[in-house]
Amino acid sequence: MTLYATVMRDTERQRLRALVEGDMQVADALHADDYQLITPRGFALTKQEYLGDIASGQLRYQVFEPVSEITVRGDAQVALLRYVAQISVADAGGLADLRCWHTDCYEMRNGRWQAVWSQATAITPPD
Repeated sequence: MTLYATVMRDTERQRLRALVEGDMQVADALHADDYQLITPRGFALTKQEYLGDIASGQLRYQVFEPVSEITVRGDAQVALLRYVAQISVADAGGLADLRCWHTDCYEMRNGRWQAVWSQATAITPPD
């Protein structure tokens, strides 16, 4: 395992912890101003919308953790991460337990890694 991969995995785990704990200072620092999330339902959310929903309590993660290895690819400026995540989240629609493929793109900005894109794709159990 390279130092680069270790740093990126640790950064992603720190980001997920901040989202679950509602630590908006850490979450804000780890998401670029132009961050965009594509949710498992196919909605596109800006950083302001996404972190605003978490800060207000409209969106509450109870669990958001990798359940597979976090695969890392990239270089000194861009990192791509992919893994399977277990997510338990409450919103206006109630509580949802999901298993998703999660892909994140980070960029090095002003000397720190920041997430710029995330996409979660729900894994549906076979019939």
